[in-house]
Amino acid sequence: MEKFSYETNGYNRSEVNQFISDVIKETESIISRVKKQSTEIEDLKKELEHYKNLENALNNAVIRADETKADITKLANEESELIIREAKINASRIVNDALLKAAKIENERETLERNMKIFKRKLKLIVEQQLAIVDEIEVLEIEE
Repeated sequence: MEKFSYETNGYNRSEVNQFISDVIKETESIISRVKKQSTEIEDLKKELEHYKNLENALNNAVIRADETKADITKLANEESELIIREAKINASRIVNDALLKAAKIENERETLERNMKIFKRKLKLIVEQQLAIVDEIEVLEIEE
C-alpha cells in the first residue's frame, strides 16, 4: 500500500487524488480486460460449440458410412448369391441339354448299328444268291 505525506489538514491532497486517479485507471483497465476476456470467452464458447457440431456431424457421417458399407456389403452378397444360383441353374440346364443330346446320339448310333447288321445280312444274302447263280451257270455250261 502506498504511503501519503501529511499536511495540515491530513494527507497530501494531490498525492491522494493521483492515487485515486491511478486506482480508477487500473480499475478501468481491469474492467476493460475482463470485458475483452468475456468477449473472447463467448467467442471461444461459440467456436467450441461449432466444433462440437462438426464433431457430431462427422460422427453421424461415419455412422452413416458404416451403415451404407454394411448395406452395400449385404447387397453385394445377395447379388453374388443370385449370380451363383443363376449359374447353377444355367449349368444344370446345359448338363440336361447335353444329356438329352447324348441320349439322342446314342439312339442314332444304335439305329445305325442295327441298320448296318441288316445291311450286312442282306448283302451277304445277295452275294450268296449271286454265287448260287454263278454255280448254276457253271453247271449249265458243263452240261452243254
